[in-house]
Amino acid sequence: MARSRAAAGAAPPEDAARTAWPGQAPRPDGTHGDALHPRPSGQPPRTGAAYGDAPPTDRPGHSLRTATAPPEHAPPGHPLRTAAGAGHAPHAHPSRTATAPGEDALHAAWLGRAAGCLLGKPVEKLPLDAIRALARATGNWPLADWFTARGVPAELAAAHPWNRRSAATSLAENIDGMPEDDDLNYPLLGLVLLRRHGRRFTTADVGALWLDELPAGRTFTAERVAYRNLLCGVEPPLTAVRRNPFREWIGAAIRADVHGWTNPGAPAAAAEQAFRDAALSHTANGVYSAMFVAATVAAAAGGDAGVHEALAAGLAVVPPRSRLAGAVRFGIAAARAEADFDRAVDRIHHAYGALHWVHAVPNAALLAAALTHADGDFTGSVCRAVSGGLDTDSNGATAGSVAGLLAGAPDALPERWTTPLKNRLATSVAGFDGVGFDTLARLTVEEALRP
Repeated sequence: MARSRAAAGAAPPEDAARTAWPGQAPRPDGTHGDALHPRPSGQPPRTGAAYGDAPPTDRPGHSLRTATAPPEHAPPGHPLRTAAGAGHAPHAHPSRTATAPGEDALHAAWLGRAAGCLLGKPVEKLPLDAIRALARATGNWPLADWFTARGVPAELAAAHPWNRRSAATSLAENIDGMPEDDDLNYPLLGLVLLRRHGRRFTTADVGALWLDELPAGRTFTAERVAYRNLLCGVEPPLTAVRRNPFREWIGAAIRADVHGWTNPGAPAAAAEQAFRDAALSHTANGVYSAMFVAATVAAAAGGDAGVHEALAAGLAVVPPRSRLAGAVRFGIAAARAEADFDRAVDRIHHAYGALHWVHAVPNAALLAAALTHADGDFTGSVCRAVSGGLDTDSNGATAGSVAGLLAGAPDALPERWTTPLKNRLATSVAGFDGVGFDTLARLTVEEALRP
């Protein structure tokens, strides 16, 4: 996710205007929204950019109710039924295994996440046609290697400049270790969270950790708003909705891998853990995307599931009538229907082009399509995820994590992806700058084995 994203207070989510509050006229489908904040009698509903407070609802009974209400509001079999609500430890943790994936598999997952993120960094925020043109200009299409500025015609480079903040550290000619990125900072913070509080952490613990360890300048979109709300004394889960127009974007999903890595073979437990993390800053589809990623990663980490089984496990924890679930199904179907992945990508952009490129819904569709089409292959997974545009570094990172787990060991990943990383990660998270991915794998195993 880029460091230069729009500041908090930009346009509200695309569905804010259609969110109905109790007492208002129903939507065309006959449903109403659920209000999180009571409002004084006679006061108009607070919606739009001026407030950003209207909880986006996704289907009947699914809004911020899932972040604040008892678990009986979740559908049968949903992992939220095991939780006592955001910010509170669950009454009973979903079933999880007592074993951990091998250290080699987690090493490959960390490396895969870094490589996929780094591949997507120079083209983040570029439109799809620009990504395709830049890669074609250097003979790198279909995408199969790092982007490079060498050989790109001057007029093309001028028309579609690389991501300004990332190009100096993420093109083939200048990669020197893994540069700092929020797609790696948040998994690090998730690891620190588990080391401090264990798997029974609360949403409030997540917020306190951010204030202690996460520089404010390294937060963006929904996380920046939640951070600001914490500084203003707002408590979770209100931190996710108070003037937060980004609450259904992808930010919570990039924090979810660690919950899957530490719950191998237990997708429901991973999803419930990711829910408590996501509720600090996101709602509805923003939360569902984190649950989907965590469960998919957990299934892949179990060692018995292939990529298609892992995606099915991820889809199983998401409310089936949500837009997020529909997008995942759409992405999988598009990938299965099209031998040419570019055509599958075009279908996704046509279907979801009205949503912001950082919104969780289109990115979930693209991630699912990339993993499905690549059929578990590492290079195919990260390259398809990045070549589809949208949030290129975040999708590349998650695809790399899943495909790295499926590969099972660092040596199973092509050296062109791992050698430039030099087993070195730059980060603002205290105590981890310059850490090796092998060390991170060992620490992750320790948390996976913790009761």
